[in-house]
Amino acid sequence: MRILAIDCATEACSAALFDGSRLLDHRFEQLGRGHAERLVPMVAELPDKGRADRILVSLGPGSFTGVRIGLAAARALGLAWGAEVLGYPTLTLVAARSWQPQPRPVTVCMNGGHGQWFVQNFSDGSTAEDAVRSLKPEEAAKAARHRVIAGNRAQELAALLADGGEEKPPLALDLLPDARATYLLHETQLTADLTPIYGRAPDAKKPGEA
Repeated sequence: MRILAIDCATEACSAALFDGSRLLDHRFEQLGRGHAERLVPMVAELPDKGRADRILVSLGPGSFTGVRIGLAAARALGLAWGAEVLGYPTLTLVAARSWQPQPRPVTVCMNGGHGQWFVQNFSDGSTAEDAVRSLKPEEAAKAARHRVIAGNRAQELAALLADGGEEKPPLALDLLPDARATYLLHETQLTADLTPIYGRAPDAKKPGEA
């Protein structure tokens, strides 16, 4: 089975094409902005223009715009190719990257916007121990359960924990989601429900709610 994985929920934008679990080709760029302009051309650069039987896409949390861009592209390609489209949580993929060379408990900490961080704890059985939360840094430090911190705010969270009197600072792994790591996800971590995981309330407000 050919599998196309795409992820543009954060500042990273990536696409990877697999034959089963074998990686055929991939693209990864740290853009910050411009995901809408880059994602589809990135897919088109893959063998057979990325055509696949199954498409995996990040559901978030992350950038509101990035999450929507990825889902829109996945749905459109799935419709055009008659492919199955499945989603996965962004923080779960970051946790999976941290389990190399072996699984271990990890706290994932990613930028959440407005000075907050997305935080979620995972066991060494690749199971989420709690729901993803958008927290202020000091709240994130209280929520962290493990000595390994992964994500693009891992260094900052580890420093907070060290400042809080920890005898030995946690191991900080500065990781971003990368589509080529989706082969690490178990089938149970994929879902046909493509509802975005925003992790916090939207910035925009209805008239009268401002």
